[in-house]
Amino acid sequence: MDLVAVLALEMLNGIASLVLISVGLAIIFGMMRVINLAHGEFLMLGGYAAIVATNRGVNIWIAMLVVAPVVVGIIGVIAERLIIRVLYGRMIDTLLATWGLSLFFVGLVTTVFGNTVAGIGAPLGSVAVGRYNISLYRLMLVGVAAAILAAIYVVLRTTRLGLLARGTMENANMAAALGVSPPRVYAVTFGVGAALTGLAGGLLAPISGVLPTVGAAYVAKAFITVISGGTAIIAGTATAAALFGSVNQLLTYLTTPVIGEAGLLAAAILLLRVLPHGITGKLFRGSL
Repeated sequence: MDLVAVLALEMLNGIASLVLISVGLAIIFGMMRVINLAHGEFLMLGGYAAIVATNRGVNIWIAMLVVAPVVVGIIGVIAERLIIRVLYGRMIDTLLATWGLSLFFVGLVTTVFGNTVAGIGAPLGSVAVGRYNISLYRLMLVGVAAAILAAIYVVLRTTRLGLLARGTMENANMAAALGVSPPRVYAVTFGVGAALTGLAGGLLAPISGVLPTVGAAYVAKAFITVISGGTAIIAGTATAAALFGSVNQLLTYLTTPVIGEAGLLAAAILLLRVLPHGITGKLFRGSL
């Protein structure tokens, strides 16, 4: 029974990790149709921002929950204004530009910090579940992931900002005719997506550590989750993360982490073969 409980908690943690690394991309790609190949590097920058702030004496919670998203959010707004803004509607050009941006960030961070793993200790300690110890910090990440999804739903459904964002993405010309500034909405939306990605990087830094090329380990999983989820930002990300996180953790427990990663990819291929428009393109139409 203890083993079943621990395995269930590990599966929840795997789901939460996928939600965290994917939700920022879901906003940028799902709402703006921008293929951001620098998504992994935004995660990496969030991790470094949290580590540097913590090493400079900032409280670890402030570093992860405030410094990391603010720093990466600002970087995202600058990138949108200088690079992405002139490429809307040109998907291939945007893909190449963000790929170049990712290479720039990797080179810059390698020059500043070196190509070594940096990290910070996970807070909160652990709790005993029978013969096993479970990290309380990992359990907290499950709650954080759920809170982020709930907050996005509330903002998009009930606030003026959410209404403007959804309306502008649906019909920018009509929004402009009604007095809304689409460029400003695009900048804010991209910045929010980048900030959520930075938050994920900061929160995952105590678990996985950070190095300049760590983004490559995240970006594939994030794109798989977002594309397999379909058009709905929240429902798609949550359902795809639940499926892939469970498959990954279960296979990792039964075999090895390598087989777990391969199983995640195989599940995504099978899902897209059966549901080419993603989960919410078929099962949850009209969901947010």
